[in-house]
Amino acid sequence: MRRERDELVAQLAALRAERLELEIEVEAVRYTRQLLGKERGADPDNPANAGKTRLVLHLAGMFAMRLRDLWGRFGLSRSTFYHNRRRFDRPGRDEWLVEPVMDAFRQSRERYGYRRIWQMLRERGIRVCARRVMRVMSAHGITPRLKSRRRYNSYSGEHGPAPANIVKRRFHAKAPNRLWVITEFRIGECKIYLSPVIDCYDGMPVAWSIGTSPTAELADTMLEQACATLKDGERPVIHSERGCHCRWPGWIRICERHGLTRSMSARGCSPDNAAAEGFFGRLKQEFYHNQNHRDQGIDEFIDALDDYMVWYRDERIKTQYGTSITKRRRRLGLMA
Repeated sequence: MRRERDELVAQLAALRAERLELEIEVEAVRYTRQLLGKERGADPDNPANAGKTRLVLHLAGMFAMRLRDLWGRFGLSRSTFYHNRRRFDRPGRDEWLVEPVMDAFRQSRERYGYRRIWQMLRERGIRVCARRVMRVMSAHGITPRLKSRRRYNSYSGEHGPAPANIVKRRFHAKAPNRLWVITEFRIGECKIYLSPVIDCYDGMPVAWSIGTSPTAELADTMLEQACATLKDGERPVIHSERGCHCRWPGWIRICERHGLTRSMSARGCSPDNAAAEGFFGRLKQEFYHNQNHRDQGIDEFIDALDDYMVWYRDERIKTQYGTSITKRRRRLGLMA
């Protein structure tokens, strides 16, 4: 009787040990996959020594096991294990950089990626490489809230004769006020319309108007404001899409009074107005999709959009120049 009982106890102990082994194996696979994620090149079946060290620490704490009992299981030597463990206890070499990056990201209103954050840090005297900033932002989840833009087509047919497309997608100018591009687009469910003039010399928004309907007054006001910035002798080409607001008599009179040369893109061809479309893509990513505007009224939304336009013109860093458009123009003596 006693012999049978001892055999049952031994079998039960063996089953418990086998169950523990299976639980350790399952947890090791689960934790390794969680640790490595789905990154390209990750091999859950053969993690690096640092990953094995983290796995040993995790299993030892979960199953109350001795560390020495787990080293050999995962092919770690004692010295390698303690070397990696000491590394984990040290502060990260990039920890000091997290706060300046977070401060710059907040100052950009959570719109900048790592390249512009890197340029902001350089202006503040913090000299690190761009990839290091990218690594810090990635590790701490510091990413702008971006969404892909919805396709939008505002074409509604011809409304009269149109001037020729004399720009032909050459959106480059050697000086300010040589080539302007304009368009109009809608944002939000409440249909707020923005009508800007973009200078192809450096992408500066020369003037803009905001309203709740695409009226002649909206377009004409924007064009008059832009023409008010012209100096004597400046007669830019003004390139637009084929919207009816660019063919109204009032619009044509303003162009003739200020000596503007009109140009229009082809029908339903957004690449012919790529400079303006690119600007709107950035605006939607940084302003509209980046923030929640559901609780804002129309006036409040218009004020926020106007603030963004001022920020874009005066403060937003353009990576090509390493500074804002306004600061560069002042540095070159092109504006006061």
